Amino acid sequence: MNKALLLTTLALAVSATSRAGDIHGKVTCKGVRDSADAVVYVAAIPGKTFAAPKEHAKMGQKNLVFQPHVLPVLVGTAVDYLNSDVVVHNVFSPDACCDKFNLGTWSQGQVRSYLFNKECTATLLCKIHPEMEAFVVAVPTPYYAVTSGDGSFTIPNVPNGSYTVKVWHPKLKAAQKTVAVAGPTAAAFEIAK
Repeated sequence: MNKALLLTTLALAVSATSRAGDIHGKVTCKGVRDSADAVVYVAAIPGKTFAAPKEHAKMGQKNLVFQPHVLPVLVGTAVDYLNSDVVVHNVFSPDACCDKFNLGTWSQGQVRSYLFNKECTATLLCKIHPEMEAFVVAVPTPYYAVTSGDGSFTIPNVPNGSYTVKVWHPKLKAAQKTVAVAGPTAAAFEIAK
């Protein structure tokens, strides 16, 4: 009996895996130092919505730098901002898509949070340290990745199908293309100013 149950479970797992793949490839960024910090994501899928994670995403403030510099999240995700510096920090955004929020100032070891409840590319700044800048990119699906320095990315567990895949970068023009996912699927993008 246990053997039959195990075989059925394995068959279901293989079947589920065969209906999903990944999108992997490279984003070539022209006119900037390297190809890091581009967000590659599957755009909204008609008729599909995705529940936001209960766990908050994290962005730190350490050595007068936001870490990470670019943070993609699923719409509906709260982001916690931890001050790890001995100086006070602030987090605010001038962008209307996140209601131009301002979390005030707080000391080392303290955390403030903000909920990104709609699709948005939010510039994050600190009123006390004007050199600090970061970005939260709230996207409509859980299928996203941030490129590494060489532009490579992998978006895992994407269901097979045809999707609009978009690329956003802090300094370059956005791009998009249709990608048909059937198992592991390669996609390449080139973006510039």
